[in-house]
Amino acid sequence: MIDRPQAISKPKAPVFRRGTNMIAVASGKGGVGKTWFSITLAHALTKMGKKVLLFDGDLGLANVDVQLGLMPKRDLNDVIRGRLSLDKVIQPYEEGGFDIIAGRSGQASLSALPSQRLSLLRNQLLEVSDSYDIVISDLGAGVDRTVRMLSATATRTLLITTDEPTSLTDAYAFIKLGNAAGMSKNISIVVNMSPSINEGEKTYRTLLRACENFLRLRPSLAGLIMQDPKVKETIRHQTPLLIRSPNTQAAEDVEQIAQFIWKSITDAKKKAINA
Repeated sequence: MIDRPQAISKPKAPVFRRGTNMIAVASGKGGVGKTWFSITLAHALTKMGKKVLLFDGDLGLANVDVQLGLMPKRDLNDVIRGRLSLDKVIQPYEEGGFDIIAGRSGQASLSALPSQRLSLLRNQLLEVSDSYDIVISDLGAGVDRTVRMLSATATRTLLITTDEPTSLTDAYAFIKLGNAAGMSKNISIVVNMSPSINEGEKTYRTLLRACENFLRLRPSLAGLIMQDPKVKETIRHQTPLLIRSPNTQAAEDVEQIAQFIWKSITDAKKKAINA
């Protein structure tokens, strides 16, 4: 997992207006539960009384609507094609109490947007965010141009990993590349599907040591989510965990992370006011 220190040229990071109420959810690789976590986090924050928008920013491999069992009439493709503005494709997910912007799965062109259109999408998302307490962007795996831009727009990026060696390696690569792009200070780690608290903390420490030794970074731990068979069951039934199995350990873990996130947003807003 660990590579040798390398001299990384740090390009000057683009200056974006950062949304103080925007959270990005990312991963170094697929299959770590990123979209499930994004949905459950949105639901947990809604249960805290917050007005939440879940944006499916996994351009090309969108599946928030699939996991929720929805068939949206309007989606991000309508925005990309210039047919509708972003606010016109917002749809309520009444069962969970939050709003969603659905993506369009299988559209390779969406994952390679021209810079101008990607910037327009980012700016519209910032405008839409003013109507919400919090906006959660479920980003694609990896650190491509789209992920970097949307992550840079958020006040915090939650990086999802598991204890699998490939997941840890890719999570470290995400942080390393993010550091080179100037977006490392706002990354926090979520260890998903952990067999136990001790194993989850061990996974985090492994990633932390790599970041300290080679990048001189200390990404914070947002939380641990215990392995729970109810999670697969809820995904299979296309129903959020906090509806189908709200009393499970995994549900409680995400609710604790929601508290951490809301504090991060509150702190970011205070910092912006005092700046």
